[in-house]
Amino acid sequence: MNNLKRVILDCDPGHDDAISIILAASKVSNLKIEAITTVAGNVEVEKNTLNALKVCDIIGLDDVPVAQGADRPLIKEREIAEEIHGETGLDGPKLPEKPEKKVIDKHAVDLIIEKVMESDGDITLVPTGPLTNIALAMIREPKIIPKIKEIVLMGGGTFGNWTPAAEFNIYVDAEAAKVVYESGVPIAMFGLDVTHQAIATDTIVEDLEKIENDVAHFVVELLKFFSKTYKDVFGFEGGPIHDACTVAYLIDPSIFKMEHVHVGIETKGELTYGMTAVDLLGVTGKQPNVHFASQLDSSKFWDLFTRALHTYSK
Repeated sequence: MNNLKRVILDCDPGHDDAISIILAASKVSNLKIEAITTVAGNVEVEKNTLNALKVCDIIGLDDVPVAQGADRPLIKEREIAEEIHGETGLDGPKLPEKPEKKVIDKHAVDLIIEKVMESDGDITLVPTGPLTNIALAMIREPKIIPKIKEIVLMGGGTFGNWTPAAEFNIYVDAEAAKVVYESGVPIAMFGLDVTHQAIATDTIVEDLEKIENDVAHFVVELLKFFSKTYKDVFGFEGGPIHDACTVAYLIDPSIFKMEHVHVGIETKGELTYGMTAVDLLGVTGKQPNVHFASQLDSSKFWDLFTRALHTYSK
């Protein structure tokens, strides 16, 4: 493909992060993965890095550098989500203890800066965890800001899942989110409003079980664990594939309805820390800074997802 979109996947794998990587690396994808960078989020950054390496091993992603990033938020204490993703961050499937692929000897923030500065302004950042690495890169080298083509992120929403007001990724490091949202870089935001429309129900998982290859089997095991935790903790019908929405959008934007709005990040409220204040009605009068995903075409999304898994060899 000559029209490949260059991306850096900044993640905290995490079941849905792992699935996002698998979708991005599939043969239905129009993405060229320049790097995978990891951040503290779902579990500690060391575990997230191991998980990213193991996913790369499983799908044969040998030529993509993986760099470990920030081990804590900019200011506040670290917070993790073991109750959702398990102790390893990828509980469920049976995985080798040690990956064959090795992490590179460079900090994720340095790699992001290097890749963006060497680019022609054609790299899209795809953060699906807390925004610590992206904010640190912007603070350390502000010259990257006008060179980032777009940031397509999973985070936030008009309601919360970690507190009543805040979604996990933004809550973990709201100060970093504030830096990113106020940077002026074009942002496409996939928050809970839309990711909760991408639910892997039992019927969907049963359909995916019919795909006869190792990667599809791995995804099914991920979904079974993830769905169980969402059923147990939130009473959902299955696990929402939050992070894969970012990659699905880059592959086929027609899957989503987007609204151009202003989104502010709350960093001071006692009850609202980490809230994304999504101005859907334009009441603030502030210039829109985000393309906010509000609706998802479920049949298109799952069709893309299924076709992607079929492209992996047996």
